[in-house]
Amino acid sequence: MANSTPLLSVNLRVDYPKRPCTLKAVCFDINAGEVLGLVGESGSGKSTIALAILRLLSFKGGQAQGQILFRGSDLLAVPEREMKTIRGREIGLILQSPTSSLNPALRIGTQLAEAWRSHSKNRRQQDIAVEDSLARVGLPTDREFRSRYPSQISAGQAQRVLIAMAMMHSPSLLIADEPTSSLDVITQWEILRLFSALNRRTGSALLYISHDLISVASICHRIAILRDGEIVECGETESLLTRPRHPYTEQLLGCLPWLSAMSVPQALPNVLNQLTARGSSVMPGAATDEVTRRA
Repeated sequence: MANSTPLLSVNLRVDYPKRPCTLKAVCFDINAGEVLGLVGESGSGKSTIALAILRLLSFKGGQAQGQILFRGSDLLAVPEREMKTIRGREIGLILQSPTSSLNPALRIGTQLAEAWRSHSKNRRQQDIAVEDSLARVGLPTDREFRSRYPSQISAGQAQRVLIAMAMMHSPSLLIADEPTSSLDVITQWEILRLFSALNRRTGSALLYISHDLISVASICHRIAILRDGEIVECGETESLLTRPRHPYTEQLLGCLPWLSAMSVPQALPNVLNQLTARGSSVMPGAATDEVTRRA
């Protein structure tokens, strides 16, 4: 990966009318097929980065400056008509809350079909694409499930539906913005395992945004640490966890002494077992939440 041309290369500054310098020259790359974790506290600018990549900041009054190169094209400069093609087809977005992201008045199958029609006029392939997308994320493909409304399925199933919609056109990049924070712990780890499996099977790169260092460490090839609108450290997962360079990264790891003390090759495959065995003191989100309390 290190020698390839990045799939996505970000050099970004974002200002809001009442909050200038929300992002201060944030720079990072994502290679094809790579999973990059973006970790930061609430308010550090994580979701702003996701919206800026898809050029959706205008809905919140934000202004982006710099360069966001995707497959060699600057997304900040391409016409809006081209961006409409890129959104959903080339770059998929998975939001935090499946409850608010899915339309409660439309059946699951209808919403998946709309995701297909947004970038394809091939109606003959529509039903096949819907069934394939559901099967890909481990959901039932039968008519009965597709006829359900979002209120008739669990939160975990709803999140899988969102992932199925984002994967509908096999994008080369997925952006997952806090996709497990509204789920219970067991369902969180089921979704994490799903992301890892999709990355292996499809080769889609993933920008995984979270405040939870444990979840990020369990599935990401590299990790970028975001604090107050700046990337303070970025590196391969094992190196960053065993040899952190920035004091803030050390703070995060200091809140998880059991992980710091273990050898990383041993720790990462067994993170879920450690969570189960040690209880709520190391539940997802504990690291950055504890640093926030101490600050």
